[in-house]
Amino acid sequence: MNAFAAPVSAHRSGFRELKVIAKVRESAVITSFHLEPVKPGGWRAFEPGQFLVFRMPVPEGKEFVLRNYSVSCSPERRDGYRITVKREAAPVAGVPNGLSSCYLHDQIEVGDVLVAEGPRGDFVLDSASQRPVVLLSGGVGLTPLVSMLHALATTDRRAFFIHACDNGEVHALRDEVEALATSRPGMIAHFCYRFPTDADKVGGRHHSEGVITRDLLQRLLPFDDYDFYLCGPSPFMQAVHGLLRGLGVPKQRIAYEFFGPATLLEPAAEKPVPPLKQALPTDAAEGATIVEFRKSGVTAAWDANAESLLAFAEDQGLAPEFSCRAGICGTCKSHLVAGEVAYFEEPLDELASGEVLLCCSRPKGSVVLDL
Repeated sequence: MNAFAAPVSAHRSGFRELKVIAKVRESAVITSFHLEPVKPGGWRAFEPGQFLVFRMPVPEGKEFVLRNYSVSCSPERRDGYRITVKREAAPVAGVPNGLSSCYLHDQIEVGDVLVAEGPRGDFVLDSASQRPVVLLSGGVGLTPLVSMLHALATTDRRAFFIHACDNGEVHALRDEVEALATSRPGMIAHFCYRFPTDADKVGGRHHSEGVITRDLLQRLLPFDDYDFYLCGPSPFMQAVHGLLRGLGVPKQRIAYEFFGPATLLEPAAEKPVPPLKQALPTDAAEGATIVEFRKSGVTAAWDANAESLLAFAEDQGLAPEFSCRAGICGTCKSHLVAGEVAYFEEPLDELASGEVLLCCSRPKGSVVLDL
């Protein structure tokens, strides 16, 4: 989810083959894969922060699964991509390893070919803004933010890259980030290790110990009006988002993308209470676009500022199921009883007649949803 309005690549549709031209181990658990299109014309420009959707084979059951991996290289690169992937091993016995991450780490080598679509996603650096930027990441959530840092290095905007992880053994792309941070004045990198090793302490590989706190942010960031970008595991996201809101940062200044299943960040107390029933708004202007959620008994005038039908449903106090919020997983699929929608992000899978994905569509006129 993104709080900023920013352009995205218009030429992203269709899967194509990408060859692995290099495989680089970045830490004990994270590896980068450098990719180039097999066919001429297969490269598509990307905005810093966007991701590719990979079609991964599975050992049994379905023919493939779809997985998203952020592009971690500079958007100035014009011939290929880099994705940086953590190997998600099973946390306990009896639980399966991460299907696609282990496939990439254990089976894919230089010369192998992957199938990918994109770039996609609206978690992108707002290049039109002149505000200073704070990039906050946890674990492998740094990948889209490293791409953003590359882009910021070519501007004169002040930038702070604040990264949290367990220790130096699992810290990926550290030297690259440090090199970017020292490439010009006005860029600062800060690494916070939760469990630094003796080698980390002796080598001075981190700047603070523990977790990102309110005091740390206040010490690092001079008083200013920043654009914040967050990416990491859900507990990290919830904690840091809460810190920023507690410091008075407006929601519209915080853009974020989850590493893992999406979860609403605002505390439960801030979410609207679902109405028992809402009639057609009496103050709706004549000719207004009306959205009816039939099963919920909720009817409301469409808000042109709503990001999507999914976001609009949440604004009305409903809680539709969702995961990717990018037209990929199909979790938010609903039945369109009446009306038409327009997609601002084309769904990857073909939809049956009368089906609609809430996360990437807006109404073309009044609509009725079986929700």
